[in-house]
Amino acid sequence: MKKITVVGTGYVGLVTGTCFAETGNDVLCVDIDVNKVEMMRQGKVPIYEPNLDTYFERNISAGRLNFTTSLKEGVDHGNIIFLALPTPPGEDGSADLSYILNVADQLGVLMQDYKVVVDKSTVPVGTAEKVHDAIAKKATVDFAVVSNPEFLREGFAVSDFMRPDRVVIGTQDERAMKEMKRLYQPFVRQGNPIYFMDEKSAELTKYAANSFLATKITFMNEVANFCELVGADVDNVRVGIGSDTRIGKRFLFPGIGYGGSCFPKDVQALVKSGVENGFQFQILDAVTKVNHDQKTILYPKIKNYFRGDLKDKKIAIWGLSFKPDTDDIREAPALYMIEKLLEGGAKVIAHDPEAMENVKAHPIGKKISFSDNEYEAVSGADALLICTEWGLYRNPDFEKMKALLNDTVIFDGRNLFDVQEMNQRGYFYSSIGRNLNF
Repeated sequence: MKKITVVGTGYVGLVTGTCFAETGNDVLCVDIDVNKVEMMRQGKVPIYEPNLDTYFERNISAGRLNFTTSLKEGVDHGNIIFLALPTPPGEDGSADLSYILNVADQLGVLMQDYKVVVDKSTVPVGTAEKVHDAIAKKATVDFAVVSNPEFLREGFAVSDFMRPDRVVIGTQDERAMKEMKRLYQPFVRQGNPIYFMDEKSAELTKYAANSFLATKITFMNEVANFCELVGADVDNVRVGIGSDTRIGKRFLFPGIGYGGSCFPKDVQALVKSGVENGFQFQILDAVTKVNHDQKTILYPKIKNYFRGDLKDKKIAIWGLSFKPDTDDIREAPALYMIEKLLEGGAKVIAHDPEAMENVKAHPIGKKISFSDNEYEAVSGADALLICTEWGLYRNPDFEKMKALLNDTVIFDGRNLFDVQEMNQRGYFYSSIGRNLNF
């Protein structure tokens, strides 16, 4: 059992703290938000993530997971201190390190004995060195700064943490290396590797991984767009190339672009790091542009269907989160599509199982309507637009929808349905990269 402190209870911090408590550690989470801390003390999870609530409640009840607003209390508690703080993108795309460096500056004063300080946030190359320097200015005891990037997928974060493909740890401090190896041993009992490397390589590993996956998604979207021009079927192409073990089957599903908190931010930050070092990531520049355009790739199709006039057309939207099994709407393609539809004069009514409250709090939420039921959303609509591949949208009652829609029109940004079946059912069905109407 180790005493662990997690500073920051956002998505990464809360999952990290809860999962470490699940393996028997004594975890104290620190956050400056008094109301949030009080809510968590009462056993309420502030984010939606499948299975997190079960672990959360169990470990609070067992006394292994606790919360405080006091950084001093957190520093006194933990031998290993994880920094899971926001690194939001600035206007130029660079990662804002002010939250991390502000806490690092305080740690130097508060530490009374040896601590392992771990950068869990996604940070640019060289951040561990900056954190070390910030702590060292006021520290009177020995300490180590470690880079330990997270590889958590929203919607699968708990299983990803409990059964990681790999653990990456950046440190050249022997004592810290032993502490981190012992900490992560319960999570790699099936033989998955722990990779030890220098801090800069660990930091770059996270950015490189996310940027590569963003590139893979974007490449497939480009192929899908080309399929439509030449009459090929992207589903066949996807299967054909995905069977090549050098390429693999994952991240080859075309759609209306990627969003979320990681891919857009990390690609921008890596590009900015390149600029700062006199290097241009030409591929990532193209990825950013193509993905931006892809988010609204269905808008011209919708407008063409209505002969260029969307004024007062009622468009129902299924899915607002950037992906299923999360309430995260950051950089969600749905928001970009809603903005275009409103600019064209359309009226929008939306449904999402988890993300509607977040959209209601967003400025665009005041310009659209919401429905608590997916079928109510399509009632009286002139078309349905699907933006997120939630499970409950995959097998709807098409006959019921026919009776509710003004016109049997579906624009599918996630290729949920079979093209031939939709045509046999009498729908006009437009998706991404497939031969649409026979």
